[in-house]
Order: sequence, then C-alpha cells, then structure tokens
Amino acid sequence: MNKEPTLVMIPCFAGAPWQLNQLTHLQDRPMHTPRLPDDVRDLETLADFIADQVKDFDSYVLVGDSYGAVASIAVATRQPKGLKGLVLSGGFAKSPITSPLLKFLAALAPFFPGPFYRYLTLSFHAAKLASSFDKEGEIPWSTGKSRALFIRSTPHRAYINRIRSIEKTDYTTLLKKIDVPTLILTPEEDKLIGEEAAAILLKGIKGSREVIMPRTGHMFRFSHPGAYSLEIRTFLEGASL
Repeated sequence: MNKEPTLVMIPCFAGAPWQLNQLTHLQDRPMHTPRLPDDVRDLETLADFIADQVKDFDSYVLVGDSYGAVASIAVATRQPKGLKGLVLSGGFAKSPITSPLLKFLAALAPFFPGPFYRYLTLSFHAAKLASSFDKEGEIPWSTGKSRALFIRSTPHRAYINRIRSIEKTDYTTLLKKIDVPTLILTPEEDKLIGEEAAAILLKGIKGSREVIMPRTGHMFRFSHPGAYSLEIRTFLEGASL
C-alpha cells in the first residue's frame, strides 16, 4: 500500500497556522501547517516559501484556505513532482477586492499602522468575512472573533504585504496547468469572494469538482471544522489519495 500523502494546510490571509486538532475527520492523516511569513510581498515568492516547506515530502496534497488557496494555486501551476491533489476553500484565481470602500481602506492602510489599522481596517475586513450562518457553526463564529484573529496573528506590515500581493494577481490563464485532482470547497454565502471566483476555478482546472457547503460563510474552516474536514476526507478517498 502506498504511503498516504501529507496534507499541507496553507493558512488564510491572517497567516496563522491551522488548528489541526479541530479537523476531526483527518486525525489519522499526516498533516503539516506553516505560519505564513510576514515580509513576503508577492505570491510567487510565497510559492517559493511553500515549495521549501514541502521539499522533504515524497507526496503531498495542498489544502489552501482563502488567501492560502491562491498561494496553493501559484504552487500547483508549476506542476511540482510531489503534488498529488489540491483542495481550495473560499479560494480565487484573481483578486477578489472589488469593493470601492475596501480598496480605499487598503490604499490608506499602509500610512496608518496603529488604531486606524486595528479598529477601522480590521473591523471592516471582519465584516466582509461575516455571514448570516456564522453563529450556527460547530464553533459559533463572529466578526469579533475574526478581528481578534487578525490582531493576534497579523502584524500591520504582513497585512499590507498580503494586500499588495493580490492587488494585480490573476492566475486565470494558468489554471489549465494544474493537473492533479482538485476539490473546490465553497461556502453558501461569501460576501468577500463572490460566486464568480469558484466558477472561474471550475472552468479553468480540468476535472475539478465543487462542493457547496450549506449554511456556511467564508470563515467555514473556523466555524465548521468537522464538516469541512469530512468533505476533504471524502475527496481524498474518492481520489485514492
């Protein structure tokens, strides 16, 4: 029997490593999760960082959440030898920042690292991450919890670097290079990313399939870790990974 690939969990925009113990249906699988570097300003450099993280794994599956999903796409388009599968949750191939107000705040944010960042930028960002289903989760979620996650995990410089890294990002034409089984996990309600993002991924990645998780929002990895990990396990078993 072949050795199971290591599941490499790539963090969301906050940059904090995943809480692997919450992924109840994956506890018998080898897993690894890094913390995202704070000083990386472009996605190709972030892809280099991820490539270094997986260099000792004979085989692996990238599981990218939100910003971690586009970072995983950046790696997968390189067709690395050890990559056996891809899971993209709440992901996108090009910048999802379309809100004029969010663009305005993003433009101002570099010049205001103190209370402006903590109370205005992060509060607005947390509101864009929220959904009407968050309180129903296995772990009830809220805008306050999202903001606290960023305050705890995301220094101002890291936030600015990540915003800049996706402003002009567009991997749409490179999606055809991804040649591994791919699961697209989509929440029912996602005000930040929108419906078009998953449609672009489905169209661009040959053989990919989408699962829409009912009554979930963009933060479903945090609010519904059990159901989330079950979908991943089902995908892995179906793909014989």
